[in-house]
Amino acid sequence: MSNIQAADYITVAMARLIQDGELVFHGVASPMPAIAIQLAKKLHAKKAVYLNIPGGVDAEPSSFSFYSSADPVLREGGVSDFPLSDIFDLSARGALDVAFLSGAQIDGYGRLNLSAIGSYDKPKVRLPGGAGSAALLPTVKRGILWKTNHDKRSLVEKLDIITAAGNTEYVITPLGIFKRSVKDGRLRLFAVFPYSSVEEIEENTGFKVEKHEEFTEFPPLTEEELQLIQSIDQDGSRYSEFK
Repeated sequence: MSNIQAADYITVAMARLIQDGELVFHGVASPMPAIAIQLAKKLHAKKAVYLNIPGGVDAEPSSFSFYSSADPVLREGGVSDFPLSDIFDLSARGALDVAFLSGAQIDGYGRLNLSAIGSYDKPKVRLPGGAGSAALLPTVKRGILWKTNHDKRSLVEKLDIITAAGNTEYVITPLGIFKRSVKDGRLRLFAVFPYSSVEEIEENTGFKVEKHEEFTEFPPLTEEELQLIQSIDQDGSRYSEFK
């Protein structure tokens, strides 16, 4: 599996999970979600509304920053302004449909650690903190999390610190997709990317892997999806998340 292959699969997987008419937001350092939203709006979710940190509404950026999701370019083509502070109010009112978020560690319930590896007082690694995750994950209707690595250090049975918890519905990794089970709220394996396997995912996941009640094969990327991704992200900023 190459980073190029993984980035394209994660981006398309994100796009396919966006539903028409939803209000969709992504946080910082999020080229793949930003591109995925544009892709969804060109395919099956034309009435989805794109919200972002710089405050653009339904922007159509000409490029995507390799290092920041707060770049003013994300306001290009926007139809209105909606400041970041209002995003939290929107979510608290139960009106934000989707938030794309991530963390250093994710556990079997879709909770995040963005605080520290090890103890909080004497950490092995001090992380940047939860930013808006702690406020958004409990209030957004659907939290979609992603990781650019899939190993037992990042997908863990027990978080060192719980930074954010709440309404995680999906977790997307370079190997496949987990979905929250209605049975007990735990993440279960929902789909496996064509180049991976259930066995590979089991070997590289820190929590117990069980198939979701809706487990399905992930359809290969279509030529249309690949062409649109290339036209949306001509500079390849989606690959920067793997560097």
